[in-house]
Amino acid sequence: MNLQIAADINSFLAAFVLLTAFAMLVQKRIYSLIHLFAWQGLLLSLNTAIVGYVANKHHLYISSVLTLSLKVFVLPYILHVLVVRLKIRREVETLVNIPMTMLIGLALVIFSYHLMAPVSELSTLITRSTLAIALATVMIGLLMMITRKHAVTQIIGFLAMENGLFFAATSATYGMPLVVELGVALDVLIAAFIFGIFFFHINTTFESLDVDQMARLKEED
Repeated sequence: MNLQIAADINSFLAAFVLLTAFAMLVQKRIYSLIHLFAWQGLLLSLNTAIVGYVANKHHLYISSVLTLSLKVFVLPYILHVLVVRLKIRREVETLVNIPMTMLIGLALVIFSYHLMAPVSELSTLITRSTLAIALATVMIGLLMMITRKHAVTQIIGFLAMENGLFFAATSATYGMPLVVELGVALDVLIAAFIFGIFFFHINTTFESLDVDQMARLKEED
């Protein structure tokens, strides 16, 4: 595969990763949010496989399969089961209105490009053009965690931020060592199960997963 073609495909996929990050940021329907997270995982899996082919890094193929299995099938399934069991409403409230959230997200993208410009100029990797997008994806995931009022959507924001970190590792160094990636994948899977258990207990105790309601209960105590 020609390096220029590979770089173009990598940039194309990176643009869609950023697009799904923005779509998740403004999405209020919980099921659509889970589907967008799965699409983002699929894009990351394809991007990782292409980088592995061009850079001749065979461990990236394993990372691609892990990403496909964990973030496209396993985690979305766990999140879907949580939503069904906890009977969460389809509309999820936000702390900041959607237009303001979009403006903040755009500001984060501009900041990411400004911050990563010197690094991109010095880098010789085919993924150098996606470093800023990877950082912006991390920041948008963090913004999603901050602006959401529901615990489950905050966890999806956390998982989206982890997607950005994985994307940044692939863009900056052609991926982490395989042992590290296996450990991170296992940690994320275990964290998803632990979050699910906590959510069931919190919902049983407080009859809600709204962060504001739990904060008010704490203030009353």
